Formats: sequence, structure tokens, C-alpha cells
Amino acid sequence: MLVFILGLGLLKAQTLTPVQKNLVPNGSFENYRKKSGSIRQAIPWTQIASVDFYQSPVEKDTCSMRGGYKSECYAGLRFQKRYKEFVQVRLAEALHRGTIYDFEMHIRLAYWSNALVKSLGVLISKGGYHSQGDAVKSCIIDSICKKGGFINNYQWFTIKGKYKADGGEKYITIGNFFPRIEKDLVRINIFKLGFREAYYFVDEVSLYKAKETEEKVAVEYVGSIKPNYEDSILTVRKDIKVGEKVALKNIFFEEGKHYLLPESYVELNKLSQYLIRNTKMEIQINGHSDNTGSRNRNQKISELRAREVFEYLIKKGVQNKMYFKGYGSSQPVASNDTDEGKQKNRRVEFEIVKTNPNE
Repeated sequence: MLVFILGLGLLKAQTLTPVQKNLVPNGSFENYRKKSGSIRQAIPWTQIASVDFYQSPVEKDTCSMRGGYKSECYAGLRFQKRYKEFVQVRLAEALHRGTIYDFEMHIRLAYWSNALVKSLGVLISKGGYHSQGDAVKSCIIDSICKKGGFINNYQWFTIKGKYKADGGEKYITIGNFFPRIEKDLVRINIFKLGFREAYYFVDEVSLYKAKETEEKVAVEYVGSIKPNYEDSILTVRKDIKVGEKVALKNIFFEEGKHYLLPESYVELNKLSQYLIRNTKMEIQINGHSDNTGSRNRNQKISELRAREVFEYLIKKGVQNKMYFKGYGSSQPVASNDTDEGKQKNRRVEFEIVKTNPNE
């Protein structure tokens, strides 16, 4: 396999226009640390109560649109008489005052539900949701069905809306924000009494700057200096193939630890911009170490370093399907007999898994 070193000497800079970025990190829930039923594995999503996470269709789900909306992974929210769940995430960047944003998510009622909710929506806030007092109406994009509830024949449906930012909002929280959930639950069969539960799947969550905002900004640049995007975008050969690896330079960790140092951010920000422009590309982050210390320790730290890069990219708004893996000291690219060789072997690279969905 070919290996490409991305350093200052081999980076090809080019002037590019800004790319529209989904500000919701991991908006499709496709990237996760490990297989688990907890949404906490789909970083950086967090939960209020206990939110379920699915990596494949529910076995007994016979709906024609079973599984995720477009891909494999999705979340699940449960609503009961005195219980409701929320899923929350910190945005890739804070919102700008006066800017209009387009929000969209997809919802589907689970087949086992015996009740519906009348309202589902998203809270956009500076500090996230902690209690009902945080559910300020002006910060909520809500979809309300007064006469019944959301069912749509157990098919996916879209909830979307526009939001004008106050400035500084950093979180979105998805759920039901009605003060008393028991009054917002509707039975599917009114003749069946007893326990009520509405369960909704959630997928493909996005928040973009509205087009009218982009047009307004473009007008403001006329007659003035346009933003310089030179040297801010990582470029790789257009004919790069599956299986090829790109070794990242200038990625730094504390000695013997897996935490990224700030000096790494420039290179990783370039990589995030490259992936945002090539959303159909799937990659795997590979971590490697030298042979200092035990084999088990090297294996562990190489995996943690790969995971650290993986999570950084997600938090920067990369939506590509990604994986991470540690190889320890098993794949050296230089001799471990010298300090220079060991430094080369302590590396992080990304490997092309797929360049388009048809491969």
C-alpha cells in the first residue's frame, strides 16, 4: 500500500469557497466508540435519563422503513406518564448573533408503542437542558399535533424549522418540552386502559446556516477583501484509492499519554475540512507506537491515541463514517534502534476504507 506524508512541504494549498457544514457533530449517529445500547457511545452525544442507541434494525421491526433513516445507526427516546428522555449534543461551533439557521431531524414511532406524543422538538441553548426551566419557548423549534399525535403509519417523518440565533448557543437538546408529559401523551387505542408508552426513533439531525444568510454574507464581501482560505484545506490526490494510507505529521501527545496537545489542532483542522468536503469518503484512524515498554501497553496507548483523533474530528463537525484502530508497535516504518526511528514509528494515519458509496 502507498503511504503519503502530509507535511508543510507536501501540502498543496488552494483557494476554496467556504463549505456548508452540519453544526451537529455525528448527526447521523454513525460514529461510535464501540457497539453498545447506550447513546453515550455515539460521541459526543449525551443523554438525559437513559437513551437507547441502535447500530442495526430492531429484530422484530417489520416496518418497510425499518432501521435508520438513511444509514445504520439511530437513537431511541422513551416517553411515559411521568418519564421522558432527551438526547443532547454540543455543537461544532457556537451560533452567531442574528444569523438564521435551518434545523432538521427525522423521527419514527416504534412498533411497540401504545401511545403518541403531541409535540416533539429541539431546544437550542447556551448551556444545554437541565430542567424544565431551561425550556424557553423562543429557543425551541417544535412540531405540534394538537388533535392526535405523531404516528405517520410508523414511517419516518421530518421535523424542521428556522432559528434566529441570539448568539453563543452551543447545545441542541431533542425531546418533548411540554411541562407535563402525561397531558401530552395520547393513547393509540382509546379502549385499552393502563400503562402508556410512546417510543420514537431519531436520526439524521442537522443544523446549517440558512441559504439567505449565506447570500447576505456574499453581498457583504463585494468591494472588500474576501476571506483567505489558502492553506486552510488539506488536499490529497484526486485518484486516491481504497487501502491507501495518509500519515499525519504534527500530531502531538503528552509523553506516555493519549491526550492531544494544542499543537496538533492545525493539522487536524485541515483534515476535518478535507473530510467535510468529501463526505462520501470513509476512513479509519490508525494509531502506532514504537517498541518502548510492554506490547500490551503499546497496543492500548496506540488505540487511545487513534480514538482521540477520531473524537476530535467528530467534534469539529465531520460527518463521514469513521473507524479507529490501534496497532501498537506491530507496523514500524523505521528502525526502533534510534530516537529518530522511534519518533517516526509513533504516528497517527488515516486509511481510505471507501471513496464512494458504490465501492
